[in-house]
Amino acid sequence: MKERQFDLQDRFIDYAVRIIRLSAAIPDSKAGNHICSQLLRSGTSPAPNYGEAQSAESIADFIHKLKIALKELRETEIWLKIIMRSGLIEPSGQLSPLLKETDELISILFKSVKTAQKNKREKERI
Repeated sequence: MKERQFDLQDRFIDYAVRIIRLSAAIPDSKAGNHICSQLLRSGTSPAPNYGEAQSAESIADFIHKLKIALKELRETEIWLKIIMRSGLIEPSGQLSPLLKETDELISILFKSVKTAQKNKREKERI
């Protein structure tokens, strides 16, 4: 089980690196700078939030930190779609795979939150 968690942590770190690389392709303009700043903030946040969840002090704290990472991923997804639809950067092989990875990470965290909530309820019944 621990090995899977570390694999997911590495996946979040790789995701953050991909966001950083994509941000370097965003043009230096008023809109570009705004979107780049927002994308960097939301897109690099899930990795450390997931890391914090691994050291959570309680199940409630674990769930809370996963929800923060999930929220940031959903925000990142919106920024990626804005970049894609606005044509802010040339269409490349970066955006579509990054959107796919965003969707997969959202699904993983959503399921993790639901499972943790179920486990918490079961533990409270005992």
